[in-house]
Amino acid sequence: MTTRSIGQSWALDIALAQGGFDALHPQAKGTLEQLGHDHTDFDKVFELVRSGAMLPKAWATVAGQAQERAAHHEREGFAQTAADLYVRAAVMWGRAQYSIFDAADPRKAALRAHANHCVARIGELRGGRVRRVVLDFEGKKIYALLHLPAGKVVRAPAVILGPGMDMIKEDYIHAAERYYTCRGMVALSIEGPGQGETRANGLAVDLTNYERAIGRYLGYLAGLPEVDPQRIGMFGISMSGYWGHRAAAMDGRLAALASFEGVTGDFRTIFEQAQPTFKNNYMYMAGYTDEDVFDRELASRMPLGDLVTRITCPVLTGIGEFDELTQLEQALATYERIRAPKEIRVYENEFHPLGGAAAEVFRFGAEWLERALAGELSQPGRDVRRYVHRDGRTTDGTANPTWWQGAVPHQITEAR
Repeated sequence: MTTRSIGQSWALDIALAQGGFDALHPQAKGTLEQLGHDHTDFDKVFELVRSGAMLPKAWATVAGQAQERAAHHEREGFAQTAADLYVRAAVMWGRAQYSIFDAADPRKAALRAHANHCVARIGELRGGRVRRVVLDFEGKKIYALLHLPAGKVVRAPAVILGPGMDMIKEDYIHAAERYYTCRGMVALSIEGPGQGETRANGLAVDLTNYERAIGRYLGYLAGLPEVDPQRIGMFGISMSGYWGHRAAAMDGRLAALASFEGVTGDFRTIFEQAQPTFKNNYMYMAGYTDEDVFDRELASRMPLGDLVTRITCPVLTGIGEFDELTQLEQALATYERIRAPKEIRVYENEFHPLGGAAAEVFRFGAEWLERALAGELSQPGRDVRRYVHRDGRTTDGTANPTWWQGAVPHQITEAR
């Protein structure tokens, strides 16, 4: 626990009690719907929450209701209705277990078992097109879900779906089917070091092992007959945008990267200015209990800096104008350093979850990757910049907010 998280826990409880989840993550419901949460489930959960301590119970309660309804429809022979409900239950069981920050807590394992049961039922009801993947990695295990298109597929493009700091592999079941497998693409939703089952089974994240884990997943996908090893990309949000940049810089097998709300700044914003839960979560993921040691050994070394100059594959960046975890000026400075074919969209008045644009972002990211993996966006010197206005217009040729009146902050010009 960090000093800030202990001292400010009362403030977070008041925010949850008065404003629900939006008080912590503005408009996040839109993003969570893209991750398989039905909005009615979401509302039922937060009707039960008045403090952070109540979150595991609330998520588990509503997850159990969805699972019970899923089992009812499965018994009655309504397979697709049951599968849809199992998806809703799986992501909520996942939220419930995530809210317990002790890998050895038996309650965490019990909640995880429910999520695994729901995933197994989804796989069965979807004809084996959702499959659990467990890989050896540096003496430990890493965990993922493979999502396959219907019918026989050979040498298709594939996408690694990277979860954010507080996400798990199950969060992409809905998006994988809606945006990738229906288009004939293979998807792999992953948990890297520090996340989900990977963390629960003893593998913490350090400065560089997440990109090595992505490399392990790349190797796994490349060995599948369904996948073209030359056409594997990555879609990452939040911290997976960060890890995706590191992987793209270090592993030339990654053929394209779409990063939304990626944490690419100085890390003081996310760890010292944003809600203290973010730092708390990352310390748990990295296996630290001493905040000063964490700051010295890991946090201070995390900024990307010039590492992104090594990236050679096409890169798409999307970020909210008022992202709470990465200041826009810092995101734009990182973008300036990238020399590969690149594209950026800044969404007016959006915060970190990009909730107001989530449906557009998930579809656009998938379609952009499909085109990038087909070789359409690899022209040398490609640099597409857009500022996406709230009213639907776009200002092309620049991603800088119009209210800057043409002025450019120093850190952006210095990065050029």
